[in-house]
Amino acid sequence: MSAPSPQTSHGFLITGTDTGIGKTVVSAMLARALNAAYFKPVQAGLEEETDTETVKRLSGLADSHFIDEVYRLNTPASPHLAAEIDSIQVDIERLSQLPKTSKPLIVEGAGGVMVPLTADFLFIKLFRIWQLPAIICTRTSLGTINHTLLTVLALQKYEVPIHGLIFVGDSNPENERIIPKLSGVIRLGRVPYLHELSESSLQNVFAQNFNLKQFTGAI
Repeated sequence: MSAPSPQTSHGFLITGTDTGIGKTVVSAMLARALNAAYFKPVQAGLEEETDTETVKRLSGLADSHFIDEVYRLNTPASPHLAAEIDSIQVDIERLSQLPKTSKPLIVEGAGGVMVPLTADFLFIKLFRIWQLPAIICTRTSLGTINHTLLTVLALQKYEVPIHGLIFVGDSNPENERIIPKLSGVIRLGRVPYLHELSESSLQNVFAQNFNLKQFTGAI
């Protein structure tokens, strides 16, 4: 692939150490807080509520804030496998340019950083092309040190800028201290487990656990 053109979009890439880590909830929270546009380039799994539908519901933002997925794949699996099952060939060139928007742009990846889009192209290679600052969503629980440090190393290897870490789960002061220390990546805040996920509960979480200036200064 030829050298990518400079990106005109501004905002954040939401990625994580694993699938089901909380990227969509974090995306909804940040989209609302920043009055941003939201983009999920590849959606794998259509039977249940899609990530775009979830962010729309939890953020309360108008339809104009949402950009259609490039690929909507039926099977909840790695994109390369879901596309194969659907007999769809993923065109990397179609994904290489981010949508242009006057709003900050929240882009949500699929699974972890090393998920394959095709049999020979990893999602992290798109991250390198996009050059959006990455926000890493990571658990607070056992195993998170290893998973998070490996994710940071992978992003650094592919020269993806990293904005910070958002922890998800119950408070774990030691993990939330040692990971930023060892990785050199700042802790932006923590999203606790919520009994009720809603627009208002996520607004409260952001107000109580995050500093808006840590996000607006980068965009």
